[in-house]
Amino acid sequence: MKKISIIIPVYFNEDSLLDLYTNLKEKVIDELPKYDLDYEIIMVDDGSKDKSYEIMKNLSKLDNKIILVKLSRNFGEHAAILAGLSKSTGDFAVRKAADLQEPSELIIDMIKKYNEGNSVVLATRADRDEPLLQRTLSSLYAWMMRKFALPNMPKGGFDSFLIDRNVIDVLVQMQEKNTSLMSQILWSGFKTDTVPYTRLKREKGKSRWTFSKKIKLTIDSLLGFSYLPIRMISAIGLLFALTSFISLCIVLYRKIIGSIDVEGYTSLIILMLFGFGIVIFSLGILGEYIWRMFDATRNRPPFIIDESFKEKDDSR
Repeated sequence: MKKISIIIPVYFNEDSLLDLYTNLKEKVIDELPKYDLDYEIIMVDDGSKDKSYEIMKNLSKLDNKIILVKLSRNFGEHAAILAGLSKSTGDFAVRKAADLQEPSELIIDMIKKYNEGNSVVLATRADRDEPLLQRTLSSLYAWMMRKFALPNMPKGGFDSFLIDRNVIDVLVQMQEKNTSLMSQILWSGFKTDTVPYTRLKREKGKSRWTFSKKIKLTIDSLLGFSYLPIRMISAIGLLFALTSFISLCIVLYRKIIGSIDVEGYTSLIILMLFGFGIVIFSLGILGEYIWRMFDATRNRPPFIIDESFKEKDDSR
């Protein structure tokens, strides 16, 4: 009998965890015997400051197949998922959000695709019951990644996924920081299929997926999987050099015909400020690369597990 590992990253989700498990049991766990599957649920507390971990402990008493992992601080959702994968013992694993915005039966749909011989199954967002701005930003991120980094990025993007043991081992072995776990899955190149779904409106709790975190994910994804930023510096430098050469030719021509006067102070200042701006912008991009290289050389782990806990099976 094969086993599925259900990875649930938890961060300030005290309001939704009970409903999450109830829904998961009804829609997924009770259906697994039909597919001859055993299961484990790995819930990873990513440094929550509410009562999430206490509720997780209570849930583990209801189901001894729940494994609890508590990180020493908030490392980010992707690191929390990676921590869960490192503890998983299943033949394949699926990421399940704790905010109830993804229907639990989506896991069953992904299992069916996995049984067709796919190593990776992506739950792609066909639609989103969310504000226009959030939908626009998500679509823009997916478009940028598909255009400049990973052509196999789904148009609507994705959050949840199913990956088999080969992919799990690759991701755990990589141990990368300042990166995107979703992009790593796409980059790995294993046989992939998709399952579309509609992302639901959040009913409980408050999203901690802030705008600054979205910006960091975009920067990490582009710097980690695209040549665009560094090539953009070269392109801007070439364009600026070409503009300077054309300006030089114009100045020489005007000098030859004697049409140059004392005027030109304003245009000179504008060109200087524009040039300085390009230089500072280029240094900023280079600094991002250098910081990531420095962070990698320190060999610090992407996450630190403070506590790992599993309720004993008293029936034995």
